[in-house]
Parts: sequence; C-alpha cells; structure tokens
Amino acid sequence: MHIFITGASGLIGKAVVNELTSAGHSVVGLARSDEAADKLKALKVDVLRGSLSDTDILREAARTADGVIHLAFEHDFANFDKSCETDRAAIQAMAEGMVGSNRPLIMTSGTLALPLGHLATEDEGPEPFPGLSARGESELLARSLASKDVRTIIMRVAAVNHGEGDTKFIPALINTAREKGVSAYLGDGNNHWPAVHILDTAVAFRLALEKAPAGSVLHIAAEEGVKIKDIASVIGEKVGVPVVSKTTAEAQEHFGMLAAIIAADNLVSSKKSREILGWAPQQYGLLEDLRRGRYFDA
Repeated sequence: MHIFITGASGLIGKAVVNELTSAGHSVVGLARSDEAADKLKALKVDVLRGSLSDTDILREAARTADGVIHLAFEHDFANFDKSCETDRAAIQAMAEGMVGSNRPLIMTSGTLALPLGHLATEDEGPEPFPGLSARGESELLARSLASKDVRTIIMRVAAVNHGEGDTKFIPALINTAREKGVSAYLGDGNNHWPAVHILDTAVAFRLALEKAPAGSVLHIAAEEGVKIKDIASVIGEKVGVPVVSKTTAEAQEHFGMLAAIIAADNLVSSKKSREILGWAPQQYGLLEDLRRGRYFDA
C-alpha cells in the first residue's frame, strides 16, 4: 500500500515509517520544515511539504493514498484549544479525500485521555485532564466519520513510549532528578503509567492499517501500568540520588509542568486490541529499558 503519514519525522513516526517500508509499503510523509524534510529523506521516503493547517494539501494527499496515518499534533499548550481545532480540521480534510473508499484513516490519541484510577478498556470514552478536554473531540469526530465509509481507527498510545530517541516524560524525570538532587514520586507512588516500546508501537500501527475494522478503538500499551515509585527508584539508582516522596502541595515546585501527569493513575487494558490485531509486544519493558542505561548517557 501507498501510505500518507503526518508526523512521520517524530519519535513514533520514524518507527512507523521503518516498520511499513520493511513490510513492503511505500510512504510519503508530511514535512512542515526543512529539518523534518531532511529526516524523512534520511529514511528514504517521499516528502510532501506542508502543515496541518494546509487542508487542501492534506485532502489531496489522502485522496491519492491507500491509507493515512495521522500522528502529528501541534503541541502549543498556550493555545491548546486552537491546536485541537487545527487537529480536527486536518482529520476532516483527510477524511473528505477518502469518503466512500473504505480506505484506512488512523488518528492518534493518548491513554491520558481515559478515565483515571481504574483499568480503562477500549470501550470507554475519552475523559481528558482538566484543560485538555478539547483533544477528546478529535476522537468523537473520527468515530462519526466511520459512517461515511472511511475506515477510521483510533489509536490510543500509552503515556510512555520508550526506546531510542525518547524525549518525553522519562527524560524529563531524569533531568528533574539531576537538577533537584532527588528522584521523586507523589504520595505512596503506587499510581501507574502505561508503557510500550516504540518498536512495538510501530508494529501495532502496521497491523491496524492492514486489518483493523472501521470504527476500531485500540490501546497500544504493552504494560498496563508501571508504578511511578518503581520508575523513580530506578532513576534514583542510575543518577545516584536519593528516592523521596513529595506531597501534592510540593508537586508543582518540584515537577513543574509535569506535576499533573506525575499524579495520574493511568492503568490501561489492551486485551481487546491484541485480539483484534493479533498484536503481541516483543520488546523489553520500561524498567528494563531504564536499567540498560541508555537514558542516562547524556
């Protein structure tokens, strides 16, 4: 198949591109900058210049593709509602290029959009963090498009995608431990983050593209939940600093923008997704990845 991908130069995007091309699919990736274009050229895939705001470009790219994977999102938290509006407009435009075709349109969401505090399943709807509710509207739009003979698939990716090139939550915790001289967690630290290696994520995207039915909601989590205290303990060991508990009142000062997320108890089931896709994660888990030491090389 010939696949159009937004966000192809990102952490997950590059892994998905490599997985697809290794399986014999061809790829064209959207690039809004010279830097992104150079990354895609290095992956030996075609480049389409444009951004998520270029709806005409997105519509035509989707019209000529056998399938679309939408990974890009403008992470402008100062104007988050506007970013979500742009995301919905991009999804709508790409769907317009695919109406009546039954070709796959995969949109990406995250497990932090799920209800917290219990093992959330694929059958549950989004219930995002306060202030982030607009992101859930993209899921609702994608669900509605399935009725227009577009094979829409919602991929809720685990809060932690670990592996080579990760620059998100885990590196942020490591940097905080180095700066503050302690590796911290909140309260008893028994809350959880779901996790998956980026190479397993890439396989799940390929399988979804090839076989997931229209309207599927899939959870891409190899580990249902890794305790935050266990993550902090390995970081403390590797950085060589004490492991301590912080109170909710201390969280903002210690963790900064990560404070709300470090408090999340984001347990996620992927049982139904594995059955639909025949997906069986093969890579090592988050704590083993941390113990291997690559995250601490810098």
